[in-house]
Amino acid sequence: MTVRIATFNAENLLSRFDFSGFRNELRQDRVAQLYDFSSEEQYRQAEIARAVSLTDDTRQMTALAIAEADADILCLQEVENLDTLHRFEYGYLFKMIGDGYRHKVLIDGNDSRGINLALMARERTLDGAKIEILEVTSHAHLTYDAAGLYSPDLEGMAHPNDKLFKRDCLEVDVKIGPKRLTLYVVHFKSMGSPRNGLDGRTHTMPVRVAEARAVRKLISDRFGADGGGKRYVIAGDFNDYSEKLVITGDRRHGYHFTPEQAEDGAVRVLTADGFAENVVTRRPEMDRWTLYHTRGPQERHLCQLDYLLASPALTRSNRDRLPDIIRAGQPWRTLFPQGQEVERYPRTGWDRPKASDHCPVAMTFDMV
Repeated sequence: MTVRIATFNAENLLSRFDFSGFRNELRQDRVAQLYDFSSEEQYRQAEIARAVSLTDDTRQMTALAIAEADADILCLQEVENLDTLHRFEYGYLFKMIGDGYRHKVLIDGNDSRGINLALMARERTLDGAKIEILEVTSHAHLTYDAAGLYSPDLEGMAHPNDKLFKRDCLEVDVKIGPKRLTLYVVHFKSMGSPRNGLDGRTHTMPVRVAEARAVRKLISDRFGADGGGKRYVIAGDFNDYSEKLVITGDRRHGYHFTPEQAEDGAVRVLTADGFAENVVTRRPEMDRWTLYHTRGPQERHLCQLDYLLASPALTRSNRDRLPDIIRAGQPWRTLFPQGQEVERYPRTGWDRPKASDHCPVAMTFDMV
């Protein structure tokens, strides 16, 4: 008996318009910045037209990426609400996979933009085992103080009574046939821009490390410090990496991809001492990336931000299995190492439309 699990940051799966760019130029789309608007009403009309014209192609590609992942259980990030998820399923996913995901879970979290965590599951796995959602727990309310995880390096970024998770840690207990499995769906603090002389990753690292420690504490408090022999998967967008491929060169002379290890961060908090395995590390070093990052030719790299971390009880019987990374929804601007190029989905743009800036990660696990 197997279950296939995937994680995917669908990038702003929203059903509302954002008009804040009229008063805040930093929130304004680059297309809008080409025009002068005489009134807010004119800006709103233009923004609606821009968003609607882009959305159909974008969500077709999002659905194609989900269909290609072909998961029994799909962990999602950046979803507005259940109604939005239903609309996306009815309008797009059904055309790709039919009546596939009958179980849906979403609880509003802490993000000020209203991007939440969600989980969708089929009624049965691809090999016929029944999937049941047993219990759903949100940890959005957890504070640094309550978790005992406030530290001096958080000063200036958070207070002890602040909510610890920037979005949530969505804990979902499921039953696959007769076997139990717990999923922890997360979306950690984004890196942001350089600040106070530090790069964005370093500046925001204490927040993500605290989030990772909180996830580990939740699991340890429930199952024991070593995981208690239980099956669990920590899935989501960590907004952090432990290695990256630094890109140099140019179109004329060719591109070069150099592996570079990163300092300790949120990922290693959860993989230390064998607490969980980052299954993507089973792939070759040059082929683990799930996101292309660039701030122009002087700052470009590929890295893994999207994770399936599986417990020792789950990985023991899955030593020979490899995860899949779905990259066909990446925009054409993404630079691929030689030999990794894929056929993009129809109508993919240079920068947009695209399925997402992230790639889905999926893996089939034996439930023994």
